[in-house]
Amino acid sequence: MPFDVRPAVSFDDVATLLGPRKNPDASVCWCLSHRLPAAQHRSLVGRARGEYVRELTEREPAPGVLAYDGDDVVGWAAVAPRAELPFARSRTIPRIDALDVWSVWCFRVRAGHRGRGIAHALLDGAVAFARGHGAPAVEGYPVDNGGRKVDLTMAYVGTRALFEAAGFTMASPTSGVSGGFPRVVMRLLSPPDPGGRHGAGRSGAPDRT
Repeated sequence: MPFDVRPAVSFDDVATLLGPRKNPDASVCWCLSHRLPAAQHRSLVGRARGEYVRELTEREPAPGVLAYDGDDVVGWAAVAPRAELPFARSRTIPRIDALDVWSVWCFRVRAGHRGRGIAHALLDGAVAFARGHGAPAVEGYPVDNGGRKVDLTMAYVGTRALFEAAGFTMASPTSGVSGGFPRVVMRLLSPPDPGGRHGAGRSGAPDRT
C-alpha cells in the first residue's frame, strides 16, 4: 500500500510522532537536537519545546514531512537547508562544497508500523519537498552499518542502504559515529534545470526515473 507523504504542517500529527507519550511537561527531543544551536536547545525545556515545534509547523517551509496511511500519521522525516542547521558548522560531518544543499537527518516511524517501507516513502517525500523548494541537492548522514542491526534508539539517522535505495551515493566519510557505526555523507543531486545546468558537487547520483 502506498503512503501519502505531506509537508509537516499539522502540529497535532507531528506531536503524535515526536511529542511526549504521557507527561506533557517532559523534555523529549522533539527532533530539535540537530535543528537548533546547542545553547538554544538546552534553554528549551518541557512544554516550551513543543511550542517551538508548533511555531515551526506554522512557518514556510514546513520543518519536515509526515507519512500517512489513510488518515493515520505513521512517520516523520526532518528536512531543511543545511545552512540553517548546526550541521553547517559541524566538525564531524564535513561540508563537501559550496552547494546550498538540504539535509535529511531524522526519521521516526510510529510503533506498530515498522517494516512496511515507511522510511523509504519518507525519504522520497523529503527529497521531493526539498526539490520543490529549489534544493540543488539533498544530503543525509546515515550509519554505514553493512547490513548489521542498528539499535532502534540510534536508527533515527537512517542507514546507507536506505539512502542508496533512493538513488543517493556516498559523497564523503565522516568522523561521526552513531550506535557504534560510522556515519557517511550521502548525496543526491537534483535534475538539471531546463537550461541544462545544475549545481553539481563533487559527488552525487543521477535522478531516478
